[in-house]
Amino acid sequence: MFKMAFRNIFRQKRRSLLTALTMLGGYVLAAVAIGFIDGTFNSIVDTFTRSRLGHIQIHSRGYLSRPSLNKVIRDYRAVGRVIDQEPEAEAWAPRVYSAGLASVGDRTDAARIIGLDPERETGATHFEKKITRGRPFSSAASKEIILGAGLARSLKAALGDEVVLVSQAADGSLANDVYRLVGLAETGELASDGTTMYLHIDDARELLVLDDAVHEVLVIARSLKKVPALNASLRGRLDPDAVDVLPWQEFAKSFYNAMQADQEGHQVMLLILFVIVAIGVLNTALMSVLERRREYGVLKALGTRPKQVFRLIVLEILILASMSVILGAGISLSINSYVSRHQIPISGFISKPITFGGMPYTSFTSEVNARSFVIPALTVLVSAFLVSLMPALRAARTDPARAIRIF
Repeated sequence: MFKMAFRNIFRQKRRSLLTALTMLGGYVLAAVAIGFIDGTFNSIVDTFTRSRLGHIQIHSRGYLSRPSLNKVIRDYRAVGRVIDQEPEAEAWAPRVYSAGLASVGDRTDAARIIGLDPERETGATHFEKKITRGRPFSSAASKEIILGAGLARSLKAALGDEVVLVSQAADGSLANDVYRLVGLAETGELASDGTTMYLHIDDARELLVLDDAVHEVLVIARSLKKVPALNASLRGRLDPDAVDVLPWQEFAKSFYNAMQADQEGHQVMLLILFVIVAIGVLNTALMSVLERRREYGVLKALGTRPKQVFRLIVLEILILASMSVILGAGISLSINSYVSRHQIPISGFISKPITFGGMPYTSFTSEVNARSFVIPALTVLVSAFLVSLMPALRAARTDPARAIRIF
């Protein structure tokens, strides 16, 4: 039956080519779509976490659920030493958070205060690349401040201006000081840029009377795939009664949920694509059976059993599906590999910027992974098998006398 099925494929080359192209096109479209979706998802998540929040965050116990100025990590350097021992950890950086009022001249606005360690923040989130005007902080605390671009516009602040900052210290006293504006930063998130100011971490701790404590230690993993293992390892090595160790899915839930919603929308698109492929294969297979009724009638008249005819049709379609999968894997591998190495700017296709999970989407990218090959392959093979059942059953029930009757 297998030999007959293989030969039958090449007896009607046009029909076989049409069926194979339907499955091949479906496989390639699905594999490329999954590669694009996974590549875009991972690229945006990695960009978001690396440049803003980190892959993992470590806080004092309960800080994330109820942030407080006094919930601090006292010995953050000890935490850093543990992180440095992790082979999957690329970098870490401490941060201090608070809120206050910023004034420039006669203009005042509420703002979020973030205290950064310039050297470690540069190694972790490349903060210096977000500074669009001016310069980064000096290595030592020098009463300098960097404003988000939106906040600077609101305050009508220019480089070199004095910024008066008023807040509340951890000991309950009024915290206030004057800082010189040395830079403007843009993170790509308008809401954040309109409400955030940055201080050298030593200046921030002096202002807030935090001594040597910090509110957060963010961790950058070597790759997004290593985050779960790294998070589990840090949880096991750090005191769970003292600190919380959380991956990005937990401390950035709104972003994670938005990304998941986008992912689900793309899954629906893939389902529709698979249905179209299955319908195309079914249509071609049914036409093949109708055209070959006489052939099946002769086979049955010569003594071929119905189950053998049934098996013959199923094998023909599965052989075509397997050939399509093998060829499609090579084509989709080439496409996904090329796009993963050479990202395609999206501006060449659309004029308006779009977002994916709240992050700007600026280029097409892809990823070569097992999912992009296994899912389309299983879908094509399973759908080909299922749609072959109906025409195979119809061929098996062919009446030899009626099928070979000469009109």
